[in-house]
Amino acid sequence: MEPVAVFPLAAVTVPHEPADAEAVVSGSPTTGAVTVTTLPGIGAEIGIWEMSAGAVRDVEAEEAFVLLAGRAEIEVEGGDRVTIGPGDLVRLAAGTRTVWHVSEPLRKVYVTGV
Repeated sequence: MEPVAVFPLAAVTVPHEPADAEAVVSGSPTTGAVTVTTLPGIGAEIGIWEMSAGAVRDVEAEEAFVLLAGRAEIEVEGGDRVTIGPGDLVRLAAGTRTVWHVSEPLRKVYVTGV
C-alpha cells in the first residue's frame, strides 16, 4: 500500500440488484455496494452503498456512514424514525432492526468491521 492513497468516490460505479423480496416493505427498491478499501490493522472496510426509492427491512451491522446524497427515514423497530440527508454522519449499532424509507436515492460512504 502506498503511504497516501486517494479514492475518487464520485467516480465509483455501484451496480444495483433488486432488494430481497422478503425485505421489501414498499416499492421496488434496488441496492448495491462496492468495497473501496480496507484498514487491515483495525479490521475495517470502507465502501459505497446505494439504494433507490422504496422501503426495506434490515438488521444492521456495526457501522458508521456519511450520507453523500439522497433522503430517507430510518425507522427503528420499537422506536422513532430518524430523518437523514446529505452530509449527515450516522452510527448504526449491530443487531438493530430497521426499516429504511428512501424518498430520494441514497449514496453513502460507510465504515464497518470485516
